[in-house]
Amino acid sequence: MGGHVIGLLKYFLLLYGGLFAITNPVGAVPMFLSITHDLDPVNRREIANKTSVSVILTLLTFALIGQWIFKFFGSSVDAFSIAGGILLFKMGLEMLSGKLSSVKISREETEEFGEDVVTLEEVAIIPLAIPLISGPGAITTVMIYMAKSGTLPGKLTVMTTVVTIGLTVWLVLHSANRIQERLGRVGIKVMTRMMGLILTSMAVQMIINGVKGAFGL
Repeated sequence: MGGHVIGLLKYFLLLYGGLFAITNPVGAVPMFLSITHDLDPVNRREIANKTSVSVILTLLTFALIGQWIFKFFGSSVDAFSIAGGILLFKMGLEMLSGKLSSVKISREETEEFGEDVVTLEEVAIIPLAIPLISGPGAITTVMIYMAKSGTLPGKLTVMTTVVTIGLTVWLVLHSANRIQERLGRVGIKVMTRMMGLILTSMAVQMIINGVKGAFGL
């Protein structure tokens, strides 16, 4: 019993570390502050709340319907793992340069939403929650891990990790000013590069696992 709990805890920490690197909420701080710079503290906190809830709902939704997506498109988990690994590898390489990944959000989207935001709901969901934080990489990862978790405790661990990531996003965005003051733009870029390194190694392992599963190695 104790060994099973420890195994689930290790699984949780592994997935949490991977999702934290992929979502990179600290890297999203400069954009969050840029988009909300002319808002009062109450509205800024409201955007942070809505963003974190949107991240949780987005990732949980794809985690729960992932198996039906695989069946509908006739794709195996291993094939999706290889494709997801390639996607994450591209994100990781871009993050190693200290930049926001273009897989998450393009320069055009950044400029568009930075200049023309109509409601708090819009900016909280798009572009902050989707695709900046819970983008294709995070969605792909939770779908793969959920599909490979054959037991109910494993699936519940994946869902718990998603909720924990959402709470982390909430904490980071609520502390955005302090984080930027402490780390500065250079510090945030250094952390983004560190997350990129973790992400590239995770992507390579995902590709290796997919190839092994596909060819029965």
